[in-house]
Amino acid sequence: MHSLAPALLLSMPQMADPNFARSVVLLCKHNNEGAFGLIMNRPLVTTGRVVVSLDPPVSTERELEVWIGGPVEPDSSWILVGGHAEKLSGKPIVDGVSLSTSPDLLQRLLEPNPPANTRLIVGYSGWGPGQLEMELEESAWLLSDVDPELLFSSPPDQMWERAIRRLGADPATLSISRGVH
Repeated sequence: MHSLAPALLLSMPQMADPNFARSVVLLCKHNNEGAFGLIMNRPLVTTGRVVVSLDPPVSTERELEVWIGGPVEPDSSWILVGGHAEKLSGKPIVDGVSLSTSPDLLQRLLEPNPPANTRLIVGYSGWGPGQLEMELEESAWLLSDVDPELLFSSPPDQMWERAIRRLGADPATLSISRGVH
């Protein structure tokens, strides 16, 4: 089997699942067992006191930006790290983007001046064996290469449209169609 990861999955207009409407998903892993990805354009700004389960527990009163990676396991969390400036623990996804679960990095994200180009992501997007391939055949997704600048520099409400335009398509002309069988 040929892995599609790493890639960006761009939802098509016919995407029926509201979790994925106009979504940009960073596909991190794809194999015979299924696929794992993180939605990149669903911010959730928290207000009030936030307590994070570290040992010892850490809390912050400042506004904390958390990103919703998908509907699966909303209690799980990852940290997406962009850039090359710091040597941070994590699994490289593409050059300039890695994924971490480091408690030390999580603690730094809660401090007043968190590292640039880092995102705390809760939940993930998952597909069982063959499920993503079936959705691609049904034209539910467009595939694109991963562009770190798009992920970290685009306003979330513009990321999907910018990603579609990077492919040379006009989002307004995307038709609602079924894939060829």
